[in-house]
Amino acid sequence: MPDRSPRPARWPRPVGGLLPAAWLLAVGLLVTGCAGTAGPADAPGKADASDQVDNAGPAASGGPSPLEMAPRALEPEEIPGLGAATRAAIPSKTSQAVVVTGADRDSDRSAVRVYERDPVTGWQPASDEWPAHNAVRGWTDDHRVGDLRSPIGVFGLTDAGGKLADPGTKLPYDRGPAFTATGNGAQGEPLAGSFDYVVAINYNRKPGTTPLDWTRPLGAEKGGGIWLHVDHGGATQGCVSLPRERMRELLRLLDPAKRPVVVMGDWNALGR
Repeated sequence: MPDRSPRPARWPRPVGGLLPAAWLLAVGLLVTGCAGTAGPADAPGKADASDQVDNAGPAASGGPSPLEMAPRALEPEEIPGLGAATRAAIPSKTSQAVVVTGADRDSDRSAVRVYERDPVTGWQPASDEWPAHNAVRGWTDDHRVGDLRSPIGVFGLTDAGGKLADPGTKLPYDRGPAFTATGNGAQGEPLAGSFDYVVAINYNRKPGTTPLDWTRPLGAEKGGGIWLHVDHGGATQGCVSLPRERMRELLRLLDPAKRPVVVMGDWNALGR
C-alpha cells in the first residue's frame, strides 16, 4: 500500500392622513376573526377601542408587522459535524469536498460523503453516505512512516489514476500496470485490485503529478502515498478505501473546476 505507509402586505395610501373606512372595517374583521358572536358592544354606535386599528398595522393587534411578514435571508448550510477550525481550513474557492469521518480515533472504519457548495444555500450533499476503511490504527495529527494511522486534515484532490481505464473523471488520469497491487492486507485479505482506481490525496506530495510520484516535500519521514482507492475488505496502512463502484462514482463526480478537497479524520477531530 503506497504509504508503505408573502411579500410584505401593501397598505393603502392614506387619504388626507386617514385610512378609508372600508379598509378599517376589513382589517378589523381580519384581526378579530370570523368566528365571534355579536354582543351589545358590537351594536352600531357602541364600538369600543378594541375594535379600532391604528396606523401601526396588524402588530398593534398582536399580529405580524409587514416587516415580519417579509421573506428572510437564508443562512448558508455548513457541512454537518465540522467545527470552526476544520471549516476554516477549507479554501474559500473550494466548492467540492469529500468528507471522511472516522468512527473514532483508533478505529479503522469510516463513512464518506461528497458535498458541494452552492453560492446561496451553502454546502449540500452530492452523494449518499458510503462505507469506508482507513488505517488499521485509526487517525493521527502527525502522520509518520509506518505508524499505520491516516493523517487528519484538509487536503487537495488533483490527480487520479489506476490499473483500469478511466471511468470518466475530469481529473488528470494516469493508467498503467504500475498500479498493480500485490500482497495481503492487515487482516490477511488479498490486495489485488485495490489500485484499479485511485485518487491521490495531497498529503506530502507534489500536486499535478501522477499518484505514483514519490516527491515528499515534507521529507520522507512524514510518509506519503496516501490515496483514496478500491476497498480490499480490511483496514489500510494510511489510505482511505471505498467499494469499487463508489470509487468509480467518486471519480466521475470530482471536478477540478470546483477545486475539490478531502476533509478527513475521526469525528472528534473534525468537530474542532
